Amino acid sequence: MLSNTHWLEVVERTPLVSIDLIVRDAQGRVLAGLRNNRPAQHTWFVPGGVIRKNETLDQAFARIARVELGLDLRRGDARFRGVYEHHYSDNFAGVADVSTHYVVLAYELTVNDLKAEAPLDQHRQMRLFTVDELRQDPAVHQNTRAYFP
Repeated sequence: MLSNTHWLEVVERTPLVSIDLIVRDAQGRVLAGLRNNRPAQHTWFVPGGVIRKNETLDQAFARIARVELGLDLRRGDARFRGVYEHHYSDNFAGVADVSTHYVVLAYELTVNDLKAEAPLDQHRQMRLFTVDELRQDPAVHQNTRAYFP
């Protein structure tokens, strides 16, 4: 793992490749978390995370699902939604004049017995949203709304 100083240098100099998980329950509602951390702090966002060096996409998908949701999910069970770009004017450390740029691989899947419960390291709260609620709630981050045009 990189120190915060080294990680900030990476964030400052390169785009980050990440995976976002668009997880639906049996009724089609989408799980989102109220983010604790920058960027997108204090907004509702779908779970996701950065792919680590030498981590395969399958490994990253499984790790992100486990860490963000407490679930054992496989990328092979998800549908690839596409590549998105997320640009933020801030960064995880709150250092001035350092923006964050993600290249995001978005995957969607349904978990029939999904509950709005997950580890709360990254999120203060989890909630199931209807697509209309996601589109209309101003507290839902625009990058999450972009998954539901």
